[in-house]
Amino acid sequence: MKRFLFYFFCLSSLSSVAQTLKPDVFIVGNGNAAAAAAIQSAQSNAKTVILLQAGGFNIEPIDADLHSGVQAKFLQKLKEQMNLADTIADPVFDKQSANLALEYWANTLKALTVIKNVQLVKADRSGKGWVFKLSDGRTVRPEVLVDIADRKLNDALKIDASASTSWNKFSYDNTQYKTNVAVGKRLDGTTNHTYSFHQYFIPNQENLVYVSDPNSMLMGQAAGAIAAYAGFFDLRTSQTDLKKVQGELIAFNTNLMPFTDVGIKDSNWKAIQMVGVTGMLKATIVNGKLLFNSEQLVSTEEIKQPMKDHYYKAQIWFDDYKNDSITIGAALDLICYVGNKAPETLPKEVEKKWNTSYNFSSKFNKEQQITRRELAVLLQDYMPPFNVTIDKTGKILR
Repeated sequence: MKRFLFYFFCLSSLSSVAQTLKPDVFIVGNGNAAAAAAIQSAQSNAKTVILLQAGGFNIEPIDADLHSGVQAKFLQKLKEQMNLADTIADPVFDKQSANLALEYWANTLKALTVIKNVQLVKADRSGKGWVFKLSDGRTVRPEVLVDIADRKLNDALKIDASASTSWNKFSYDNTQYKTNVAVGKRLDGTTNHTYSFHQYFIPNQENLVYVSDPNSMLMGQAAGAIAAYAGFFDLRTSQTDLKKVQGELIAFNTNLMPFTDVGIKDSNWKAIQMVGVTGMLKATIVNGKLLFNSEQLVSTEEIKQPMKDHYYKAQIWFDDYKNDSITIGAALDLICYVGNKAPETLPKEVEKKWNTSYNFSSKFNKEQQITRRELAVLLQDYMPPFNVTIDKTGKILR
């Protein structure tokens, strides 16, 4: 799958005072979620402005979440700022160092403009976009507003956020997990919490991305990716593509599933995340942790129904396949049949990639039972279930 790409825009027009700024994305706030939204929006090369009305950034301690994406990178930069070794799991929080680390990071992003110590004096709608008057005489007319649960802003814009929702406890019983864009929040002693793409939108409020948890970098980052996509491509937020946003987040090392046993440094992390969020290979919960169990062998029973749900032709293949386990050879045969690949060339191609591109530690043997890791990688490479269209509830659309 090709992720969406944003391109560089010259920001010289944002430099002078008493002018009109026309960014793709505008964010008001100086806390965790606001900062992460601004960082991600700018990383996605959307022209972004963040307004810090009272001083600089004001970062609060990071919880013991399942770190990924902007949050993980921020913690790494915080270690550097505090001259700590990379081996330190989570540094003891120091507010001054945290704010400085974020400020230094923000200054490296060419698409991001940070406005400090300036008040927001007026906020209103302007067509499908917005208009904001600042105390220094400037006007900001963004395409998309990221609202970090700001009551004053909500009152000024007559935004009813009473129906906004919070983190969800992960469960395969609700297919909404397939629409995850933020995961890993630690609540009630577990990081098995997720937030759906569709939870960022308020009914009848176009070009508004709402963040209900101001202290969550995890939630803020996804808001920035959503806003950047709509703002950059001049789309309404209701036209934002879930899969493109998920792909962009993956490109910035952000978890879509809260697997605790497959980290970002794992060479197959991307494939496991993208296949995992489809439910093709389901994880298990052990002692409050969601485990993918990448080295576990794959049985026919565990993938038969998910494969049939995603692909019509899989029904025919499984009608003829009577073994209880899936070998590497059987998996390749399945991919060739369902994914319309050449059975004469695919096994040879996969064998060449086995220990190089895929970085598998095992030897290629078609008679060997396939592991969940190996199957996830092959599926993502040749017939990704991630590309199958789903509705807002996660239901597969035929």
